[in-house]
Amino acid sequence: MDYDILKAIILTLAVGFTVGMQRTLSRLEKGKHSFAGSRTFALIALVGYLSGWISQKIDHFVLLTFIIIGTLLSISYYLKVTISHKHGMTTHISALIVYILGLMIYMGLDRYAIFLGVIMVVLLEIKPRLKQIESKISRTDIDAVVLLLLMSFVILPILPDEMIGPYKLFNPYKTWLMAVIIAGISFVGYVAIKITGESKGVLITGAAGGLISSTGVSVSLSKLYKNAQGSIGSYGAGIAIASTIMYIRVLIEAAIIDPYIAWRLSYAYIPAFLVGLIYSWLLYRGSSGVSNGNIMNSEIAKNPLQLSEAIKFGILFGIVYGAVAFVKSSYGDIGVYIVSFLSGITDVDAITLSLSQLAKSRELNMTAAMSGIVIASVVNSLVKLGIVYWMGGKDLGWILTKFFILSLGVMVLGVVAQLYSNPI
Repeated sequence: MDYDILKAIILTLAVGFTVGMQRTLSRLEKGKHSFAGSRTFALIALVGYLSGWISQKIDHFVLLTFIIIGTLLSISYYLKVTISHKHGMTTHISALIVYILGLMIYMGLDRYAIFLGVIMVVLLEIKPRLKQIESKISRTDIDAVVLLLLMSFVILPILPDEMIGPYKLFNPYKTWLMAVIIAGISFVGYVAIKITGESKGVLITGAAGGLISSTGVSVSLSKLYKNAQGSIGSYGAGIAIASTIMYIRVLIEAAIIDPYIAWRLSYAYIPAFLVGLIYSWLLYRGSSGVSNGNIMNSEIAKNPLQLSEAIKFGILFGIVYGAVAFVKSSYGDIGVYIVSFLSGITDVDAITLSLSQLAKSRELNMTAAMSGIVIASVVNSLVKLGIVYWMGGKDLGWILTKFFILSLGVMVLGVVAQLYSNPI
């Protein structure tokens, strides 16, 4: 007996049985019965494997069995529609795929078959969660996805990837690419807020909002705390976690442009992220908790993916990128730090992407690029702290003061240690 063949047959049966078990259990939970259970799915997978095997002796045997399986599934679906008046065909399509997976295992593609089988089970299992998500999707959200696709695959490819303008400081392709990157990251945060809904509280909303704008979270939660006077720990934790997520957002943006500078920054930003995460959790755990309530109606929950926003960020990036390149040639690293300081007052994303791009193209040394990103992060954090004191009051401000002392202190120490140990 060939044990490789025996192993393949057992694997085929296991893949079919696993998918069939998921289908059976999902139907039993609803008090219904499926046209095919675990054994039937295992046998369908086995038919796929045997079809490949026998096709070595009989021409077109795979086509014959495929037609037979397809016909049986079609009849089953017809009877389901006519008798039960239901139109779902997920189980029937799953059975057809299982047949193909059995055929793949015979062809030696067992690893891919297992991978696809696992993906199938995951997709089948998340149906209830997908329904919850779909119920929260609006027409505006669909338009936003279409816009993101338009920005990424229609507008971006036709833009020239070259420096233009009087001083050769503007690159249309790179400028729009940065707008797409920020729009995508912000949209992920927006989707996260839509998925978590109102029941998850301030902490989850703050974390998701941090992917959109930690400054926006600081403004919104400070206002809400001032008006509601709820648990100060919950609102403080929400603002703190948003700023904590900002550290990771900076790393993601840097990594998209230049993985090396992101790796160098990670020595400072990851410890800052971990310290911020611990502080936010301890603060939230000691509070009484707050439902999202009005948060879902605030600026945090507004769809950030709009053409006007993308254009505004593209213009901002172009200005910052051009300013950094210009002052670098005229004033050296000091000029870069000044632009970083000024940029950090309103935004961290543009300066992070600009300096990462300049470092990647060797137009700026690594030390200046890293220092500029850190300066912008520190300045932006201090601006957010000022917003909290102004809009939320001194009690909420003091909580965030302690947060920034810890997280920024760790970050600055990390970057200094990194630059000292690995000078460039």
